[in-house]
Amino acid sequence: MAASVSAFSLLRVRLAQPLFLRGSGRSSTVASLPKRTAVTTSTGALYPKPEKVSFGLLRVFSVVVPFLYLGTLISKNFAALLEEHDIFVPEDDDDDD
Repeated sequence: MAASVSAFSLLRVRLAQPLFLRGSGRSSTVASLPKRTAVTTSTGALYPKPEKVSFGLLRVFSVVVPFLYLGTLISKNFAALLEEHDIFVPEDDDDDD
């Protein structure tokens, strides 16, 4: 029984390797983050849910603020370019007559 379990686990590890490492014949290690592929233990119990790290407002501000600033810089420079080449120049309408 134990031999069949270990053979199955070795087969599972072998199949989990990327294709470019399977037939290479040499032992090389690939640095990767640990990940859990199983949902249940060997007895059938469910593993607990993994911890969720939520950054909330930090994530929102770290994405929105720089890209909003970058967008305003691009639009300001493009509007100056259009006005410099007289492509789009707002007319001064003096309707005070």
